Amino acid sequence: MKFFPKKLSLKWINQAYDNNELTPYELVDEILKRAEENKDKNIWIVAPSRELMEKYISKLPPRSEDKPLWGIPFAIKDNIDLEGVPTTAACPEYSYMPKKSAFVVQKLIDAGAFPVGKTNLDQFATGLVGTRSPYGEVHNAYDDKMISGGSSSGSAVSVALGMAAFSLGTDTAGSGRVPAMLNTLVGFKPSLGAWSTSGVVPACASLDCVTVFANSLEDTETVNQYAKGYDAECVWSKEYEDKGKKLPEKIYLPLKEPAFFGDNADVHKAKWYSATERIKKLGVKVEYIDYKMFYDAALILYDGAYVAERWADLKEFVIENEDKVFPVTKKILQSGGTEEKTAARLFEDLHMLQYYRHKAKEILKNAVMVMPTAGGTFTREQVREDPVKTNSLMGLYTNHCNLLDLMAVAVPENTQDKNLPFGITIFGLADSTNLVLQTAESFLKTESIDFAVCGLHKKGYALESQLTELGAEYIESTATAKEYKLYKLNTNPIKPGLVRAENGENINIDIFKIPVSKLGSFMSNVNTPLSIGNVELIDGRWVKGFLCEEYAVKDAEDITSKKSF
Repeated sequence: MKFFPKKLSLKWINQAYDNNELTPYELVDEILKRAEENKDKNIWIVAPSRELMEKYISKLPPRSEDKPLWGIPFAIKDNIDLEGVPTTAACPEYSYMPKKSAFVVQKLIDAGAFPVGKTNLDQFATGLVGTRSPYGEVHNAYDDKMISGGSSSGSAVSVALGMAAFSLGTDTAGSGRVPAMLNTLVGFKPSLGAWSTSGVVPACASLDCVTVFANSLEDTETVNQYAKGYDAECVWSKEYEDKGKKLPEKIYLPLKEPAFFGDNADVHKAKWYSATERIKKLGVKVEYIDYKMFYDAALILYDGAYVAERWADLKEFVIENEDKVFPVTKKILQSGGTEEKTAARLFEDLHMLQYYRHKAKEILKNAVMVMPTAGGTFTREQVREDPVKTNSLMGLYTNHCNLLDLMAVAVPENTQDKNLPFGITIFGLADSTNLVLQTAESFLKTESIDFAVCGLHKKGYALESQLTELGAEYIESTATAKEYKLYKLNTNPIKPGLVRAENGENINIDIFKIPVSKLGSFMSNVNTPLSIGNVELIDGRWVKGFLCEEYAVKDAEDITSKKSF
């Protein structure tokens, strides 16, 4: 049986192709299998099909550098056009058949990528929760009872569950970032106009962006390289100078503690402070800023007359099809047509917004700002009970971005986290993509994992230096759960062997944090019969740690009763 990783990446797919270990048709088979296994999660509006994918694969030339995304599968949010496939924006009655693909989609196809299907979304891209669709609520990738985030819900989950190497979403108020956090992905939101929005159903046309979700920052950067570019047919299109990546002169963190919410607010708060400690170690000056200006700017999007832009694009359809639009979506759209949304009010808002944009340019010159991507999350049931408040809370730290002409990258706090994932977003000016990307890259390199040691690697022992030389940090001395035995192995030099077994004891261990970027170097020094596996601690946590293969303990001395080596 052919091996497939749970999550697809450009690196793995390209290596498998280059080594003749994979064909696009075999990849199609696996995608179809995974789509069937996850059909109850409501990820797709147009589900993956062999017919759709083979239409593009059959046209691929022999593998070459001329097609840098050759054979890479990607998913498309169903408010973005794909030629010959209906675009619904999650409203069946709105559906139309595009005669050509969106500019960005066609660029990716021309680079060799092939579409997988069209993904579910909050109707008309209005929402940050992923539950506002007649095609069903999109489930979180890791916990069915939790929200997936929106509006690019299906796009994010399709990548998190290995049905696409990357996916396209859209972002007006955070839709390309919130789902990234909740599904442990990287979400890249380019500068306004850097990616064409031709062939995209407008939410707020002047603020809309096409975005990308992927499992790594490297993959989002690769997609950005081939998706960006000036489009003469897109009135919002802009050209930006390519600049070499470098760290900013300054990183801003919020002066006041961000608000955390939901049943697990304390968990997300702890992860935020873990992230900020890592930011402080990047070697960049950190200053604290009052977030209030950004919050006040964000209010303009829905509380002011700006929401009239959404109404202007969709009012005719909504008026004629009131019973076909989700109630909460209809309420939001119709708010843009109320009497108080006058032209005078709009210009007042635009003038205030220009002030905020001017201030943001002054503050963020050669700098970036870091905030939580979201302050928490909710169950799908909680969103159904209070759809407006829960959705508003999800956008506390996202809504200002496009209004202030910023670009952003959302990255996970822990790239392996499947239990209440949390992430940060790094914001920069429209021409500061290089600063934002380098900050994100540097932050991700500081990620570490808890690692249990029980022998000479313990604090104060002879081999501790093998850990500290890699930047590992001693955290605590604790013990395993009771289900472990410890042996003195007949090796040279003598080593301890930790084995999970019945009738075990609590074995004394030390916990170190090892940088993920250095883990490979550390593992290269681990030789049989030792291996690295999962170790359960006395408090119920699971961490990585040294374990021993059972064959090696048959003639070894049982020292379990000593509880340490």
